[in-house]
Amino acid sequence: MPHPEPHPTTNLAWLRAAVLGANDGLISTSSLIVGVASADAGREPVLLAGLAGFVAGALSMAAGEYVSVSSQADSERASLARERRELATSPELERAELAEIYVSRGLTPELAAQVAEQLMSRDALAAHARDEMGLSETTRARPLQAALASAAAFAAGAGTPLALVALLPHEHLARTVVGVSLALLVLLGGLAARLGGASVFRGAARVAFWGAVAMGATSLVGRLVGAPA
Repeated sequence: MPHPEPHPTTNLAWLRAAVLGANDGLISTSSLIVGVASADAGREPVLLAGLAGFVAGALSMAAGEYVSVSSQADSERASLARERRELATSPELERAELAEIYVSRGLTPELAAQVAEQLMSRDALAAHARDEMGLSETTRARPLQAALASAAAFAAGAGTPLALVALLPHEHLARTVVGVSLALLVLLGGLAARLGGASVFRGAARVAFWGAVAMGATSLVGRLVGAPA
């Protein structure tokens, strides 16, 4: 019985979006909270800044992903429409084009012609979309789904530092947010690397480094701007 073999590359599409959103939510919200807290602001301003960053960041991620994936979907529709016209006006040329693709992948010309003939007799547009343009049902652009997933991933990352603001004593807030956020970034980076088949240490270190840089920079800005004249 044939059985599918797992490959890390099958996870890369959703993994990239999830990691990007969660990392952005965690780093940007933590950095914002640390920066405002370092300016000697009280709990209410810090919480307000965190909430504003949470809402604005999630909506920004959703809008950016929706626009980007919508452009991809428009391009896919235009390509399919053009291919549909070419199949209607020049079916023999399109059959020969498909056969050439299979020859380039290692089939003999005779076998490639037979494969092209059989696939086009079943669903010509689907065959060309998959083998000529690299499009399939599983990889096609879904703008709304991408927007919701990006917003949810951002919210998941931003939720932890925001909860810390609401629950922790204010005098220990900045240091605790930095420590917890770095620990989560290490965990998130290592998990993403593990699922993607890459080096866990390198993935964790890379994410934690840039998170530390962001929080350090905003802390410095908060101290400078919030310092008494």
